[in-house]
This record gives sequence, structure tokens and C-alpha cells, in this order.
Amino acid sequence: MASDGFRPLDDKSLAEYIKATPSLSSKLGNQIDELQIKEVGDGNLNFVYIVTSPSGSFVIKQALPYIRCIGESWPMTKERAYFESVALKEHGRLCPDHVPEVYHFDRAMSLIGMRYLEPPHIILRKGLIAGIEYPLLAEHISEYMARTLFFTSLIYRTTTEHKQAVAEFCGNVELCRLTEQVVFSDPYKVSQYNHWTSPYLDRDAEAVREDNILKLEVAELKSMFCERSQALIHGDLHTGSVMVTSDSTQVIDPEFAFYGPMGFDIGAFVGNLILAFFAQDGQADPKNDRKAYKDWLLRTIEETWNLFLKKFTALWDKHKDGSGEAYLPAIYNNPQLQQLVKQKFMSDLFHDTLGFGAAKMIRRIVGVAHVEDFESIADAGVRADCERRALDFAKMLLKERRKFQGITEVVSAIQKVH
Repeated sequence: MASDGFRPLDDKSLAEYIKATPSLSSKLGNQIDELQIKEVGDGNLNFVYIVTSPSGSFVIKQALPYIRCIGESWPMTKERAYFESVALKEHGRLCPDHVPEVYHFDRAMSLIGMRYLEPPHIILRKGLIAGIEYPLLAEHISEYMARTLFFTSLIYRTTTEHKQAVAEFCGNVELCRLTEQVVFSDPYKVSQYNHWTSPYLDRDAEAVREDNILKLEVAELKSMFCERSQALIHGDLHTGSVMVTSDSTQVIDPEFAFYGPMGFDIGAFVGNLILAFFAQDGQADPKNDRKAYKDWLLRTIEETWNLFLKKFTALWDKHKDGSGEAYLPAIYNNPQLQQLVKQKFMSDLFHDTLGFGAAKMIRRIVGVAHVEDFESIADAGVRADCERRALDFAKMLLKERRKFQGITEVVSAIQKVH
């Protein structure tokens, strides 16, 4: 059993553990006596420690057998650490510039040792709240998404390789079920876990629960999430799972990783940028109306999709005669047909992206876990106004996503709401 030998570590026992583990102690130049250990886990699920010595550093992440922010009343498998480590290694192999390196994994202890993303790296969401522009964000995140999604899909792989990988990640069922519950189920019914800015949004939350068309669309997205093993997705690619500086973008925390629909990752990221946009009016102050920043956010949303589209199709062109079994070269054997296939695939993926992005927005406003972008707006009335605009836009996007031909139209629609 993987649970044999599990014990939650604290500062003292972690120092002992590091001493006894060569793959970790060597990263510190074996200078164990001057070790500094700091617990920084502000996350919902895990313990996270930063370990530093005069000659090296790393992060230790340990999964607990329950959801940390709720407690032992909501048990959660520690095996998620295994899937996180496999996803980090696989995505890191495919996109080493934007995924931190894994130094050590201990399955019995549900413990990962990995590169410490030293200051000035901060969580992207905090940077967006502070109004910081990241000129390379769209370039970097589109590269990460294009490479990780393309190379784990059947456009590149044989069906045999693909099925083996899908089978392994089917084991991450508990975290998939958590997503199914909090994204596709709870916001659309009465649930003890839901909350919203009450009383301002009481009627809005009720409207979500009474919207037949919305529920039809969400059912379609849920079945796609559960049934469609398109690529190895991160599974939780929001702005809290990315660490940035002006010239570095690092994707962390893929513990929800599994073989799912590509649009779920792209949608999660784009949807969170749209939430950040709608939160800006609540972040504005007399010194800074945030207008220029909102323009930057809209440009970033547009560039993220456009660069992804360009990079993904470039990889497809480059490997079109490879071993991928989705579109066999013997069948898709002329440029006109290849073009048609790519257009159809990318158009469907775009609409999936909008649908999943909208669903992720809705759950962050009337579901269990909210975003700091809104939560940090102190005045509840102002916060509710920002959230309502975001919610109304997300509902429209979910229901009418197929009408949009390109990302520019989506950006125009966001501006109209404003």
C-alpha cells in the first residue's frame, strides 16, 4: 500500500528527512546544519515548505489525506502527489522552460521536492491584482499549452501510447470528481459549499440554479470533461497555478492532471484573465483608474489564444507525417484537406475553450472556492457589481459560445459589457 510509512512532516522531521535523502541533501551542497525551513502553504490542499541553505534551495510539497482548507471532514487521496509528480515530469520534459524541475519524489510519503522559484517570482494572480504587466505572459503560457497539449494528443501519438497514458491517469479519479462537483454540479443546485456576496448576489445565484439552457450547456461540458481523453491536461490551470517575473513564467501545481479535453486548460487560464479584467474596477483608486491595465489584460487574452493557435498548428504541420494516429498521412494526403481538418479542429477547440472558461468563471462567483481578484475588494457592494458583470458575461459566453468566430469577437463582447 502506498499509504504505508506516511507521516505528515513538520520543520524538525523534514530536516531529518532531507539529511537522509541524497537527492535532496546534495541540492544543498550537503550543508544541512544551516538549513532554513519555512512553511508557505497558503493553498487549499497541501503543506508547502521552502528549504534554503547557503548553497542551494528547493520546495517540498506534501499532500495530506484531506482537504487542508476544510479539514479532516473532507477526506482526499494522498495519491494526488503521485499524479502531480508524473505530470510535472512529463510537462517538464515537453516544456522545460516553463515547468519547475522535480528533484525527488517519495510515493509513500506523498512528497515532492522541486525547484524553488525564488523571488521576484510571485503568483500571477497577485501580480494581476497589483496591476503589474507581464509582457511575455501570453508568449510563454501559449508555448506551455501548445507543447503539452499537442505532444500528449493523438495528433502526435499512436493510439497504443495514448491509451497506456490515459489508463495510468485514470487513477486520479478523486481529483477529477472534485472538479466535476465544484465546477459542473454545485453552482447549479443548492449546496452547502456554495457561497456568494450576499445579499447582493442572492437573486443572481438563484438565477443560475433556475436557468434551463445554462444547465443543458453545462451538462454537455461535464460529459466532455468526464469522457474525452484528448491530452494530458494540467486540470487546474488558473492564475493561481502560475508563477511569474517580467521574463519568467512557471506553471506549478498540476495535481488535478489527467487525460481530458484540451479546452479545459486553455479555458481555465483565459477565464481567469477575464475574471481579473472584471475585478479591475474594484481594484482602481483615485491615483490609478486601471484603464491602461484593463487594455493590457484584453490584449493578453487575445494574444494568448492567437499565439496558442499559431504554435499548435505549427507543431501539427511539422509532425504531420509522424506516428500520430488521429489524422493518418495516407488519408489526409493533400494540403487542402489538411487545412480543412486543422480549421475544424481548432474551431471546435476554440468553442470548448470558451465553454470551459465560462464554467470556471461561474463557479468562482457562486461556488465553493472564490478568487482573490474579487475577494480583495473590501466594499461588498462594489465587489458584487464587479462579480455580477463577470457572471452575466460568463452565462452569455457559455450559452452562445458557438456564435463566436474568433477571440477578437470575445474581447469586443467583454468591452461591451463594460
